[in-house]
Amino acid sequence: MKVYILAVLIVAGLLHNVGSLIAQTKTAPRTVATKKTTVKKFASTSLRKKKSAPKYKPAPPVDPTEGDNVDGEDLEIRRAAVDALGTMNGSVVVVDPTSGRILTMVNQKLALKSGFTPCSTIKLVTSLAALTENVVDRDTNVPIGRRVSFNMTNALATSNNQYFSVLGNRLGFERVAKYAHMLGLGELAGLNIPGEQPGTVPAEPPKWGGVGMMTAFGEGFLQTPLELASLLSAIANGGTMYYLQYPRTSEEIEHFEPKVKRTLELAPNGIPDIKLGMRGAVDYGTARRANYDPSEPILGKTGTCTDFRVASHMGWFGSFNEVNHHQLVVVVMLTGTKTVNGPVAAGVAGAVYRKLSGERYFASADISGGKKDGLPDIVTTFPGAR
Repeated sequence: MKVYILAVLIVAGLLHNVGSLIAQTKTAPRTVATKKTTVKKFASTSLRKKKSAPKYKPAPPVDPTEGDNVDGEDLEIRRAAVDALGTMNGSVVVVDPTSGRILTMVNQKLALKSGFTPCSTIKLVTSLAALTENVVDRDTNVPIGRRVSFNMTNALATSNNQYFSVLGNRLGFERVAKYAHMLGLGELAGLNIPGEQPGTVPAEPPKWGGVGMMTAFGEGFLQTPLELASLLSAIANGGTMYYLQYPRTSEEIEHFEPKVKRTLELAPNGIPDIKLGMRGAVDYGTARRANYDPSEPILGKTGTCTDFRVASHMGWFGSFNEVNHHQLVVVVMLTGTKTVNGPVAAGVAGAVYRKLSGERYFASADISGGKKDGLPDIVTTFPGAR
């Protein structure tokens, strides 16, 4: 009898364990599903938090006019440049491309320094070299991928790095360096401007990336805002590179005479061909923030990169407008965090042009009511003005 009772108890225990196992099997998927749902909700919440968080911290505000000596500058242009730059750490240089006269230089200490990485503004040098050396013509489609190719106009407008890397490798280091020197890099842009330092043309290609890094990103070059203003002035006027001059007194202004540095030895179609891409940059490319009025078109080239020498992100925009009266070259260089870039610099330049246009600076004399004979076009300043 005892044996029988023991057997019954063992069987009952076995049946209980089997039932528990079946119950666990049925509830297990729910537990796993619950865990998966929890993980998904957590991941989704984390993703939303990441998306809503600010990407970069803006640079602290500065007074870019501190220490500037503005004797002899055009007050109207300076006010427009200072207002457009605001509290960003950068420099604005405005030049008359028909004479090389500097009309304003905001943040002179920065503009006169020994240079910064030119980023994609170097693509102007690459383009003129490639056209003159018959490496490509304006409409040559250069493959940069299995199904992607660019011609020069669209490559300049969108600042395509692969296209200009290909051109650099085809040109080779010696030809790139030759045209960089011809176009004013690595030398003083100004004539007897106190404190001006030249930029640098590298003596050899970069160890990493070679010539393609030079011609697409400006690796190895150091460029000053004055050097870029000199280059843009030569493009704007059709190929004459003037010494930049910065008259400071009424006597210097009265006796000012343009001085030619050299005439650029470029292909006859070189400058007209790159102008299409520079116009495209403003109309639909990287410099759209500069665009304000199709009747006063702006042509330019942006640049965005990091200058690792000074641990600073760079934003460049070199530009000129095509108007019948008071044509200007406006160069903007910004330094700081990744909140500054070429498109932001283009916006600063656009604000300068827009402000001056609103003041009818570009209106011809007969339309704007007429300029009295004998009065100068340039309004000079006095000590203490900003």
